[in-house]
Amino acid sequence: MSVDVRLASGADVSAIMTVMRDAFDPRFGEAWSVSQLTGSLSIPGTWAMVAHGADGTVTGFTLTRLILDSAELLLVAVANDCRGAGCGRALLEAAAEQARQRGAAEMFLEVRDGNEAALALYRKCDFTEIGRRKDYYSGAGTERFDAITMRCKFGI
Repeated sequence: MSVDVRLASGADVSAIMTVMRDAFDPRFGEAWSVSQLTGSLSIPGTWAMVAHGADGTVTGFTLTRLILDSAELLLVAVANDCRGAGCGRALLEAAAEQARQRGAAEMFLEVRDGNEAALALYRKCDFTEIGRRKDYYSGAGTERFDAITMRCKFGI
């Protein structure tokens, strides 16, 4: 699968939300609403990137923000039928490069403990675990999940 990644625009919000609904299992409560997404995009220093295949269909996205010289990867998602084809890695690398270009010296993220596919990808991309937030995510019902905080330092 060929993956192209570009900065997203307002015209991509609907496609991003389609990927969000497909990629995030409701059991874990990780998906954002359209108002959370658009609200975040209106904050200076925040941007989204989208991946798309040859037909132009959005297959994944990232949402990142920059505060001083640190970037935070807020969301990354890949449509279920595109997983394992390099889309996630391409998105992560593009988000990191965009952060570097905007002056970031490092990138942080949080991932739900037990999300082994995401953890494996982040480790391949030089993220290391630096902390844990107990019961950070609220799942369906009363279920709670820890968040693992990870960081990647850039060689600027």
